[in-house]
Amino acid sequence: MDSGPGTFRPVRKTRIKPILFTMKAKYTFYSLVLLSAIGLTACEDHRNSPNASFPERIEFVAERQYPEGIGYSSQLAKFLITSIPFGKIGTVDTDGRYQDLLTDPAFIAGIGLKVAGERVFVCNSDQGRSVRSTPETTRQTAELLVFNLNTRQLERRTDLAALLPAAEPNFANDVTLAPDGTAYVTDSFSPVIYKVMPNGAASVLLRDNVRFSSMTFGLNGIVYHPNNYLIVANTGQGKLYKVDLANGNAVSEIIVANTSPVANSLPGDGLTLLNNDLYVVTGGNRVAQVRTTDNWQTASVVKYDATGYLGATTSVAVNAQVYTLNARIGQNANDRDFSIQRFR
Repeated sequence: MDSGPGTFRPVRKTRIKPILFTMKAKYTFYSLVLLSAIGLTACEDHRNSPNASFPERIEFVAERQYPEGIGYSSQLAKFLITSIPFGKIGTVDTDGRYQDLLTDPAFIAGIGLKVAGERVFVCNSDQGRSVRSTPETTRQTAELLVFNLNTRQLERRTDLAALLPAAEPNFANDVTLAPDGTAYVTDSFSPVIYKVMPNGAASVLLRDNVRFSSMTFGLNGIVYHPNNYLIVANTGQGKLYKVDLANGNAVSEIIVANTSPVANSLPGDGLTLLNNDLYVVTGGNRVAQVRTTDNWQTASVVKYDATGYLGATTSVAVNAQVYTLNARIGQNANDRDFSIQRFR
């Protein structure tokens, strides 16, 4: 268990500036921009590497990790997982060995993440459940952090909360990457999707006070589709939405059939695309395989896998298989046993 994070306290930047780094820092990260343009053109989670077969279920021990996000690095040949209580990222190999990997003093709670070559994009938020939580940061933190796997250092921090009025609550939940390196981030407490350019410049891509809002927990998982649109889950509404980036960011509901126990309702958490099927973690105890025949105007659940999931949150596609993180989400006690399991 990480024994030291409680000694750190993150410093909030002024909410007037939309990005935490200065103009000087932008030039410092010019090399990152160039590398992003090259390194992010491939698939975001290294789905075809390595070629070795993986176990159906990987059990691992990580003291009070309570991970929310999962990715995979072909460079490390390991899964990467976040931690809500400790603001860190660790690795899990196929034999179930866990190791701490990345952190930063202002990294409060790790939520969704994506791996792209030598870089890790992770959402930093605060629901008041981290050893680094403070009254000032709780429900007022939405950042996108970029770590370098080679140096193990934080390269960039983009403040997304600064793009909204100070009174609005914030919670950066999940991130997806387009081929050009643009990142799209959901906010579960405010009805917005953020857009972060490869150079770190941030903006609100879209606000929808009706379709993106919820009385409980709003936007959650997000994926970029190769046909240049986003698919996002609104957990509280139990709906999926399509955001057409090539058509003025037009939003349309994806009508999903064959759901259970409630018709046309699929309260999604993590979303993963594989072979044009969408795998939706739902309810913490199932993963739904969802298929479309009309470019995601409508869709249908073709299968539920409901065996062995425990507080499941997000998934990642590796070796043409979908692996889901059993995060024991919703707990914040002393659990140490977690797992990653393959969709069956």
